[in-house]
Amino acid sequence: MFEKFLKGKTAIVTGSNSGIGLGVAERLARAGADVVLNSFTDRDEDHALAEKLAAEHGVAVRYIKADMSKGAECRALVEQAGTCDILVNNAGIQHVAAIPDFPTDKWDAIIAINLSSAFHTTAAALPMMRNAGWGRVINIASAHGLTASPYKSAYVAAKHGIVGLTKVTGLETARDPITCNAICPGYVLTPLVEAQIPDTMAKYGMGRDEVIEKVLLERQPSKAFATTDQLGDTSVFFCSDAAAQITGTTISVDGGWTAL
Repeated sequence: MFEKFLKGKTAIVTGSNSGIGLGVAERLARAGADVVLNSFTDRDEDHALAEKLAAEHGVAVRYIKADMSKGAECRALVEQAGTCDILVNNAGIQHVAAIPDFPTDKWDAIIAINLSSAFHTTAAALPMMRNAGWGRVINIASAHGLTASPYKSAYVAAKHGIVGLTKVTGLETARDPITCNAICPGYVLTPLVEAQIPDTMAKYGMGRDEVIEKVLLERQPSKAFATTDQLGDTSVFFCSDAAAQITGTTISVDGGWTAL
């Protein structure tokens, strides 16, 4: 989609050793950006993944451990990276329960990882972007940042908060060569979602295709998953000159979910 126009830029992608984050990191690397991968683990395979990405795309890739539930570690991630031209706030977790039954520790963890982490990383990255004279903040929100579902109170609250934070960041950087936008995916076919399919098939007594269409993609009019490559290419677009005047807003990659 894009040539290596991001050569010389450094991208930090939180929660990026799998799923959406890894897909975004791969596309940014393909566009020439050096990349910092992140998660809360510190395994040999995490560092091997960074080496593999670097070899495939001819860019510098590092893996830095940081627990996104802890504000100090969020800020330390950016500081340890040393520079940040592109910040992709992707880290997130989920828990499903009715409000009266929602565990307090799960609420606190979801708000911390899905929302507060983006505040801390952004606060640490913006001075670097201003010093460099260019920057892009990309928040991975969700269709649930624009609409709601029952039993997902913490996730919906956090993703709505990410959309609000995106608007404020866009306004505060509007006079700088910096933009901030949010991508709002619907259902994306990640390893985590793929792993849920067999149990869902057993629960509903349905075949794979029927479960995907009638259960997982019930609210997604296209009846097709978004892909991590599509989200990655959307992120790359936000880094292009064509998107220089797009800021403080959202783009939905949800197969028409939020059009309903």
